[in-house]
Amino acid sequence: MVFYLLRQDETFLSEMGDAVAGLKDGLFVCGECGNVSDANPCSICRDALRDRTTLCVIESIDDLVSFEQAGVYNGLYHVLGGRVSPLEDQDLSQESVDFLLRHIENAEASEVIIATNPRMEGDLTYFTLLEILRDKREKGLRISRLAFGLPVGGSIEFADRMTLHTALESRTRAR
Repeated sequence: MVFYLLRQDETFLSEMGDAVAGLKDGLFVCGECGNVSDANPCSICRDALRDRTTLCVIESIDDLVSFEQAGVYNGLYHVLGGRVSPLEDQDLSQESVDFLLRHIENAEASEVIIATNPRMEGDLTYFTLLEILRDKREKGLRISRLAFGLPVGGSIEFADRMTLHTALESRTRAR
């Protein structure tokens, strides 16, 4: 990228610099879900055709973009904007927890899907969220988590020990 930029004229570089400097101008953090958008609330939260009873809790906006590009989910999202990682001295802030609890209440969600990444920090975040949502779970809120295991199109022979273990643990009964 640097070599490409070195071949450009001063006008291009100046315009690009201005565009990068103004990248955040006109962007908002959605007050309902935490997404970044050019409007508040974001287009996902405003979409009346979405399933408003299901809330997918994700770690970052990058995760939201992946779900949206895949086109496999039609509910609402909640962006935590963080994760639990003792090695990096990260935890969910009280502000983040309160924002999630308000979102669940305001959306009148009947299910929360916890879609944290399949690694140690994702597990810690998942268990932290389970504890935070314990009272709501006892009152009937359904909480689920993404399944783990073998990737579609993958081969068992190339799977590592942890992938095989989680695939066995996450197996489902034939119907």
